Amino acid sequence: MPESGGRVIRRGAMSRPGAALRCGVMTEPFLFHRGETPLLVSLPHDSPHIPGPLAARMTPAALQVADTDWHVAKLYDFAAGLGASVLCATHSRYVVDLNRDPAGGVLYPGADNTEIVPITTFEHEPIYRPGEEPDADEIAERVATCWAPYHTRLAEALAELRTRFGTAVLFDGHTIKSEVPRFFEGRVADLNIGTAEGAAAEDGLRRIVHRLLDASPYDTVLDDRFTGGYITRHYGRPAEGVNAVQLELTWRCYMDEAPPFTYLPDRAAGLKAVLRPMLEAMRDWAMGRSSAAG
Repeated sequence: MPESGGRVIRRGAMSRPGAALRCGVMTEPFLFHRGETPLLVSLPHDSPHIPGPLAARMTPAALQVADTDWHVAKLYDFAAGLGASVLCATHSRYVVDLNRDPAGGVLYPGADNTEIVPITTFEHEPIYRPGEEPDADEIAERVATCWAPYHTRLAEALAELRTRFGTAVLFDGHTIKSEVPRFFEGRVADLNIGTAEGAAAEDGLRRIVHRLLDASPYDTVLDDRFTGGYITRHYGRPAEGVNAVQLELTWRCYMDEAPPFTYLPDRAAGLKAVLRPMLEAMRDWAMGRSSAAG
């Protein structure tokens, strides 16, 4: 993520610096920018990075890292300039999925769900070469090394915002291919707002986000196919002063959906013209709550 206003983006410290990990994770698990408002933007699936030792164990299909939330940080590159804090992952979801429950809780009961350390792609292709799948110890290692530091910083950032402003709003940004038969029939709506069916965000904030996006040229749904992942459901606690909203938007709105997954600036510009007012409105709503609390 870019620096903004001279404020340095702090890299997260590894839970075990210098450890010789089987998955090869040796770099920091997140980048963090501290903002000036109660809004925090989380981007847990932005990175396609897979460490070399781990990549050597993966299939050619996996090495396309097709399930990345491609270019999502670029879509929200204005967020820091709005005063938002920004937390961004540095490793692929194939290393560990930061938006999954480490206890194994299922997001969508009765549906096909991916694991915290997935072993197949969204196309049901194997991620690992035969005999190279991670065992339980390695999965626990990845959770401790990448998942836990990201969530520790996320929880700390929300606590800091609540202390400073009396409230916090968490925006969790995601993107996905327009058609993913493994999970859904047909084409996914352009913009999918998730608030855990209202459990993660107050109705006033839900209405603001939905009204703005629904008035855009993009198909918009609220708490439909995507009701929010682990991050939205776990941290969104309106009664405790933390509101959380997830937005899952489809690639066709801003990029080429086929490899090499090219970012299309002209197409993306139209989308960003919708996303920016949305984040501004979320920030302003949070600031209004902060002023009322003060």
